[in-house]
Amino acid sequence: MSRPASIPALLLRAEQLAGLSLRELAQSFDIPVPTDLRRDKGWVGQLLELALGASAGSKPEQDFPELGVELKSIPIDGRGKPLETTFVSVAPLTDIGGLRWEDSNVRNKLSRVLWIPVLGERSLAPGDRIIGQPLLWSPSEQEEQLLRQDWEEIMELISLGEVQNISARHGQVLQLRPKAANGRALTEAVGRQGQPIMTLPRGFYLKTGFTAALLARHFML
Repeated sequence: MSRPASIPALLLRAEQLAGLSLRELAQSFDIPVPTDLRRDKGWVGQLLELALGASAGSKPEQDFPELGVELKSIPIDGRGKPLETTFVSVAPLTDIGGLRWEDSNVRNKLSRVLWIPVLGERSLAPGDRIIGQPLLWSPSEQEEQLLRQDWEEIMELISLGEVQNISARHGQVLQLRPKAANGRALTEAVGRQGQPIMTLPRGFYLKTGFTAALLARHFML
């Protein structure tokens, strides 16, 4: 699929997907539908990236860098409530001195997001889940302030060697969690005495309360 040339073109393409099941969309690209997403966690996002012409792949930049837009699919229940947290980006655990919110990957990724809700409880087979109406969103001043505050607090804990003690409860809207395919995928971080340690990679995630509120405001839920 060619890349959209403008944000209106991207939005139009996303609106044309609304109402389709994931099976219908996958069949249009001759892509097999997994029976269970536990082993294919990224399948929905990859399918939507393909359908919308996203170009970034797994690179640490927005999915549509030329448009300044990040693509995020979000599974929701019948009342429009998110079913899980939303991954934003991998967290840097070393060489973080002087890193500022303004230059962070989290801020870059969340500066403008095309949300694609996917309606379907986990009990529904992946192919039966329905694509919802898209939402193009940028954080308000208040939302950005909350995101910045959480990011700065978490990054300070990482720099102080406390990465092992950061739990998903830290942060009002943003949380830090292990992000690894398995427990053997270790990466370097900083310990309490400033020494190198090995730990699981971490990722920044948006809490469901934050995404539920922004969906509710837009869709008047």
